[in-house]
Amino acid sequence: MARFEDLRQLLWDPDSSYGAQLPLTRQAIAQAEDRLGVVLPGTLLDLLRTRNGGQIADDWNAFPTIGPTSWSADHVPFDSMMGIGHREEALSMLDSPYLVAEWGLPANVVTFSGDGHWWIGLDYRTVGGHGEPSVTWFDADDGTELPLAPDFRSFVEGLTSAGRFEREEPA
Repeated sequence: MARFEDLRQLLWDPDSSYGAQLPLTRQAIAQAEDRLGVVLPGTLLDLLRTRNGGQIADDWNAFPTIGPTSWSADHVPFDSMMGIGHREEALSMLDSPYLVAEWGLPANVVTFSGDGHWWIGLDYRTVGGHGEPSVTWFDADDGTELPLAPDFRSFVEGLTSAGRFEREEPA
């Protein structure tokens, strides 16, 4: 398990800027929190200050699960992370209200990774907009969800390479 402090730089794919937003500012954070109606986790903002979203390095592009999902029997993908901004070619956490409505996700979720059929989000349902959200996997196709981590820091520290898992369909 890697320490969060070490992953600030190592998490991002150094060979790709796809999906990255413009550098994060205090004003952008304040506007995002106002629009989303939540206080974003400090650890998330620390990562986004290093790089405001984009592709994840291969060493950290999966999260092991305690149960199967539609993706795999033992992990979920995490190949990119949304930033905060308005670049047209990239989804942003600012798109969460639209994505939640479009894909039938629970209210009080801020998406930060996904492809439409599945999402990984900050789950504020039990803590309200000012608490520390857990991280949850949401399968939009079958309407299931799976808790991944009690907080964002734990999620990041639990990331590993998808290469250590065999790609197989869940049982």
